[in-house]
Amino acid sequence: MAIGTIASFFVLTVGQEPLVRYLTLAAVLFSIGMYGMVVSRNAVRVLMSIELMLNAVNLNLVAFARYIDPIHLRGQVFAVFILTVAAAEAAVGLAIVLAIYRNTATVDMERFKLLKW
Repeated sequence: MAIGTIASFFVLTVGQEPLVRYLTLAAVLFSIGMYGMVVSRNAVRVLMSIELMLNAVNLNLVAFARYIDPIHLRGQVFAVFILTVAAAEAAVGLAIVLAIYRNTATVDMERFKLLKW
């Protein structure tokens, strides 16, 4: 019984591709983004890592939406909405980093004392 359950897990498909491939790719992208966010001290790299994590979440959303209901485009429309909000968030984040760079002449996260208590 367990072998049949495992086999059915790998047979889940999104269109013609197995769902597991999309989920694995999303997990890898999210892990790379998390690693970049935790390890990097550069503010621009941290913002890029956050965007990479958000794109991994979008990939998950679209894959599951396509798997659950392949006819309707609700998942894709929601993902486009999230990407629009992410673009605005990136613009605001880069504007904040640019303003801090003008004041401190660095984008090193360890030197940002402006937002600390």
